[in-house]
Amino acid sequence: MAATVAVPKELAPGERRVALVPEIVQRLVKDGIEVRIEAGAGAASFFPDDAYATAGAKVVSGLPALTEGAQIVLGVQPPSPALIKNLAPGTIVVASMNAARNLEAVRALRDGRQTAFALELLPRISRAQSMDVLSSQATVAGYEAALIGAELCPRFLPMLTTAAGTIRPARVLILGAGVAGLMAIATARRLGGLVEAYDVRRAAGEQVRSLGAKFLELAINAEGAGGYARELTAEEKAQEQAMVARAVAQADIVITTANVPGRKAPRLVSGEMVRQMRPGAVIVDLAAEGGGNCELTQPGQTIAEGGVTISGPLNLPSRLSGHASQMYSKNLQAFLGLLITKEGRIVTDFSDEILAASLLTQGGEVKHGPTRELMGGSA
Repeated sequence: MAATVAVPKELAPGERRVALVPEIVQRLVKDGIEVRIEAGAGAASFFPDDAYATAGAKVVSGLPALTEGAQIVLGVQPPSPALIKNLAPGTIVVASMNAARNLEAVRALRDGRQTAFALELLPRISRAQSMDVLSSQATVAGYEAALIGAELCPRFLPMLTTAAGTIRPARVLILGAGVAGLMAIATARRLGGLVEAYDVRRAAGEQVRSLGAKFLELAINAEGAGGYARELTAEEKAQEQAMVARAVAQADIVITTANVPGRKAPRLVSGEMVRQMRPGAVIVDLAAEGGGNCELTQPGQTIAEGGVTISGPLNLPSRLSGHASQMYSKNLQAFLGLLITKEGRIVTDFSDEILAASLLTQGGEVKHGPTRELMGGSA
């Protein structure tokens, strides 16, 4: 009997992405998997129902028709209460759960005895790279952040030579050189900005420089015994913070990207640093959902503080829903390869290191330790 995969319409406010796009549906159907799509699920990403039907999916209306007999349910955001109520015990749910911020959904999945996998918990190993939704969606967020900064900045980004004189390029500072930061660097460079970047990981300097940006670092030898980096002294840390503060003060656009899933975002830009920035400067805080890297960020809002514009956008990947959905969908296809055998059977042994690390709930228990502790230690 073929495995049955269901994709509901996303209901979270502002969410425009869809878990599977028609291209990936076609591949899954070719592999013998039955795919059901709730009517309208892809509309906000400009994937019409007809495209899914052509790809071989069954387009159905209403949660009962979608979930009856479904063995795996795929989502972008955590499942809604209504969806969970329609799921039979043992149904596998795969989504970006953001469990620390969605404990009620975790409780409902636990009490409903569904098996849930949280994609943000995937281990950072080479075998899981094709499933890494954090990286794929951070790529989108970094791109969008650079565009937001350019839109809010009252200056050109590129250098221009005109009859009215020469326009100097805007200075763009990226704090954090992870996936989102590197994409923001590349995009700001393409727009013509003079880009600098900082990351506490000195190894990131090579990637930053490869994109044509300047990497900020002090002339400090932090090499310790055995080739490992030693901890900076208090004096060295103060020097480094002062260096970052100077760079922030000189920047026209600052994009902060330091975000840790399930934890509060680290503070990188203080209110005092904002007050030292030039009038018209812009801060785009990609960590707004986690409290913000900037002390003055207000999540979901764009505010003005002493002539500085501070943007705290939420769910940036949703703004580029077409390609964000395409990338997310490919991540899910790879993950399904661990859950469904070539013979079409659903895997029941989750000892694989990727499945074990991302397993959130099973059999009425919360399997992920940190989430269980947040819920008071109860299984």
